[in-house]
Formats: sequence, C-alpha cells, structure tokens
Amino acid sequence: MAVNSSTPPVTDPDVLRRAQQGDETAFGVLMRTHYEPVFRLVYAIIRHEADARDVCQEVWLTVWKQLPAFRGEAKFTTWLHPIATRRAIDHLRKRRRWFDRFLPFSVGDDAVESVPEPVTTDDARQQTEGRERTAQLKHALDSLPPKLRTVLALREVQGLSYEEIAQAAAIPAGTVMSRLYHARRLLAQKLKEQP
Repeated sequence: MAVNSSTPPVTDPDVLRRAQQGDETAFGVLMRTHYEPVFRLVYAIIRHEADARDVCQEVWLTVWKQLPAFRGEAKFTTWLHPIATRRAIDHLRKRRRWFDRFLPFSVGDDAVESVPEPVTTDDARQQTEGRERTAQLKHALDSLPPKLRTVLALREVQGLSYEEIAQAAAIPAGTVMSRLYHARRLLAQKLKEQP
C-alpha cells in the first residue's frame, strides 16, 4: 500500500475566513475542496461506503458548527483530520454495540464494484488477478481491529506524519508507531494466510 502521493487540497485563506463568518457559499467551496480526502479517510476506517457517506455528512455538520473556533494556528487539514477520525471511530463503536446487542454475527460490506468487461484473454486474466488481490486486501483490512486500521489509514491513505496521526487519533506518537507496526505485521500475516 503506497502513501497517497497527491498533494492535499489547498485551502484559500479568504474562503476559509468567509466560511468562518457564516458565508454558506464559501463553506460550500471549502467542503467541495476537502470532501474527497475526508471521504477516503473515513472510508478507510469504516470500510463501508454508505456508512462513510453518512459519517462524512456528520463531519461537515461538525465542521460548520466548530469552524468559527478554528484559530488557524495549524493547517486547516490538520484541524479537520481529527474531527473526521473521531466521527469514524464513534460510528464503529455505535455499530459494534448495535451488532453485539441485536445480531449474533457481523455482516460485511455487500457492495459489488462494477468492472468493465475484459477485451482479451490477457486482459481478463490481469483483471481477474487484480480483483482477487483487491478482494484479499479488502478482506485483510476489514479484519484488522479498528484502532490498527485507523492509524494505517491515516498513514497510508492520507499520508499523515506520525505527529499528525497522534493529533488526529488523540494518542501519543509512540503509540502511533506501535500500532502502525502491529497493523502492518498483522496485515502481512493475514495476506500470507489467504489462499
């Protein structure tokens, strides 16, 4: 899994200032600018697209309410990531409590991704192998404990530094390093165990 190499969206200071003052149009621009990276982060933690979209709505409602308190001492994304991370983790906790109370088993994401039809035999084989690798990785990621999956998503999907992850997850930097080590080791072990 590679670190997200795309540069984070740039937050226009004027748009941010107007959004802080309650300008809904400016807030819309801010949200559109940062929605996809926030969604990728939330999805990487939750691993269910519909739930991730719902959580993103909660994230942006929280941002709207708390934005006037943003002082600008750090980058906007540094302020935004902890909000998204906390909302995603809270969602997992609520979902786990609901499953534990009402269901004797946990159901996964049944979403089926559409893949274009292969053109040649080589393309078909490559696409099949690619889908199998993707399915194996998804299964292995889904089986990681949420605490490990969270730090892995923040590091590998969002490309955050250890300090930024520590701030986003509200844990010490040493805990970040430990969880990343265990997440990567467990992920490799799970991938090795798969047929």
